[in-house]
Amino acid sequence: AEVPIAERAQRIAKVKRRLLSRAEEIAALLHRECGKPIEEAALAEVLPNADLIDYWTVSIEELLDESPVDLDPIAYPGKAGRIRREPRGVVALITPWNYPVAIPLRTIVPALLAGNAVVFKPSEVTPRSGALVASLFDGLLPDGVLAVAQGGGDVGAALIDAGVDLVVFTGSVATGKKIAVACAERLVPTSLELGGKDSAIVLGDCDLERAARGVVWGAFTNAGQNCASIERVYVEQAIADRFIERVVALTRQLRAGVDVGAMTTAQQAEIVRRQLAAAVADGAELLAGGAPEPGALAFPPTVLKVEREDTPLLREETFGPVLPVLVVKDAEEAIARTNASRFALTTSLWTRGYERAHALARRLRSGVVTINNHGFTGALPGAPWTGTGDSGSGITSSPHALAELTRPRFYLEDRSRAKGELWWYPYTPTLRTIAFAMARVRGGAGWSGRVGALVELVAAFARRLLGR
Repeated sequence: AEVPIAERAQRIAKVKRRLLSRAEEIAALLHRECGKPIEEAALAEVLPNADLIDYWTVSIEELLDESPVDLDPIAYPGKAGRIRREPRGVVALITPWNYPVAIPLRTIVPALLAGNAVVFKPSEVTPRSGALVASLFDGLLPDGVLAVAQGGGDVGAALIDAGVDLVVFTGSVATGKKIAVACAERLVPTSLELGGKDSAIVLGDCDLERAARGVVWGAFTNAGQNCASIERVYVEQAIADRFIERVVALTRQLRAGVDVGAMTTAQQAEIVRRQLAAAVADGAELLAGGAPEPGALAFPPTVLKVEREDTPLLREETFGPVLPVLVVKDAEEAIARTNASRFALTTSLWTRGYERAHALARRLRSGVVTINNHGFTGALPGAPWTGTGDSGSGITSSPHALAELTRPRFYLEDRSRAKGELWWYPYTPTLRTIAFAMARVRGGAGWSGRVGALVELVAAFARRLLGR
């Protein structure tokens, strides 16, 4: 925080070139450590972060600039007020394994620019990616301003116990709730971005080809291991057969290991397997894909037609390459079903009727709504990424993220030469007269009552100036 903002921005701007110059190295590491296709690693975790660094280093001075507070010169003579955004202090950043470069940088960059120190705990599943992220800042920061704490959940718990000033967590709902409780006991603020059960609402007037292609990408990018993955599709009955047929055809065209990578952990693959088996047992119709052999991480992109929602595949976060499709009567039913979930991160609407889409969007609980696209806005540094319910209420990206990473401090400067203030001691009958007369003048009485109160005020002010 002692380093001037302009100098912070100048130093951190250098991270962009380091990031881009190491693009192939980063993509190769993510392919090895997470199973991502090389192209997906570069497009999702390298290039958007160059935009992120540009956005924050260019805009941070203006975003942190102090703002004046208007004060009534009659009620508060000689006084001026300003609000400054101050750094929280030490930020504990705990991130998951699914986007182990992109997700940390979305907090590290603005947190450092705002004047905070960051203790970064990457997932124990992707330690090399976490170390690489930290290495991008080597030699650019004062000692100790960015530290890496490798390890499992015990390390995250120790960070909270260490007396940090803010915890930023992205991960599961279960872990997020534990962190929220631990931080509440210590009165430490939190920013929690948790699970998702995102839906795509496909309306009868959509561009069917674009909708099908967009839904397939939104469901299977990163092997579905994305809090914004499409995990529910509600398609209007009028186009359901044609839409499902096209989705299935496009899904079958996806190439294992090229278009869709392997899942990252055996534990997550087993969760997906169990949810899929339960849905099929409950009557879901398997249209493409299916579970691989036990223990395999190469999970085929899978499409099902589902009628019942009382199954874990529709109620819990799946975090894998499985796409349930449900046929609905109309948009009203789709909105109601979408909002019935306890998750509310993102929703996409697919339609040519933009005015109608905006009206429907206002009725959704989701923190992000996209029209004729899905999921990619997490990469937009100027757009807030946030949700409600079990998706958490943390905010990353956009100026709104600074509400998490900074705190407002109000400064009042008083240049009045008066010996005292109207409201200071002594409390007297004259002061009481002034208080109630002011209430009438400011709207507590009719016109004639205000005039009388104004006359009363003038006389009372004169007495108060004499110390009465």
